[in-house]
Amino acid sequence: MLGKKNENIMVLCADLAESTRTSDFKKEFPKRFLEIGIAEQNLIGVAAGLAAEGKIPFVADYSVFCPGRNWDQIRVSVCYSNLPVKFTGAHAGVSVGPDGATHQGLEDMAITRCLPNLTVIAPCDYEETRKATLAAASLPGPVYLRFTREKTPVFTTAKTPFKIGRAEVLRSGRHATIVACGPLVYEALLAAEKLAKEKIDVEVINNHTIKPLDKKTILASAKKTKAVVTVEEHQIMGGMGSAVAEMLAENYSVPMEFIGMHDSFGESGTPDELLEKYGMKAKHIIRAIKKVLKRK
Repeated sequence: MLGKKNENIMVLCADLAESTRTSDFKKEFPKRFLEIGIAEQNLIGVAAGLAAEGKIPFVADYSVFCPGRNWDQIRVSVCYSNLPVKFTGAHAGVSVGPDGATHQGLEDMAITRCLPNLTVIAPCDYEETRKATLAAASLPGPVYLRFTREKTPVFTTAKTPFKIGRAEVLRSGRHATIVACGPLVYEALLAAEKLAKEKIDVEVINNHTIKPLDKKTILASAKKTKAVVTVEEHQIMGGMGSAVAEMLAENYSVPMEFIGMHDSFGESGTPDELLEKYGMKAKHIIRAIKKVLKRK
């Protein structure tokens, strides 16, 4: 869709066209597809050069490689110059599964949200990923889009509201707030449904834009419920939960609990096994909600 609408759209890849599905763009627009090979630093350098000449390059890679291996090039060549490079980090989180710890990107939001000029987005499902990609193309500056690998539930629709920088309240509540991003938003909704049967009314916020953070929506919810649990498939240090905690510490402190990776690398296993082992399923969110409620 983007390729047909805008001839300045280009796609660059680091020998992962099949895995990242950019091979589809290559087939339709071969002259606007560049295979850089396994050279992630060069990948960003070429993208920055294209952006400086008026192109809108989309860079496709795994999150452990981009921004993992080319952070310096992203920082200096892209963000410092505020160029419209849109780079995607696929296979993020433990749901990469059998590929193991080396391929499970769990630090990418921490090392991207700290960069000036950079917008950071973690869509919750296929439909929101589509919307985020289209919206990213129209932003004047750089954007990081975080994707997972495993098939995940699609629970938003074409009519579900989406705007970069605006968190969406998917379920209203008054006892506690869950702020989640990525596919784990679905687990947060499951947790809220189960808690409702126990007369615990939980608000669920889909915080797809990690930066800029929607302070207004999250702050209003925290003031209402006075208890917050953050949920992310990422290290809890420096990620989305940290961004929420920083904002609340400055504006309205409330008891908080954090669902995510707790200072650990992942391992090989099925996505479901790993989410279970590292405490990111609905039942773990329920425990965190009950724990934070005791601290109100």
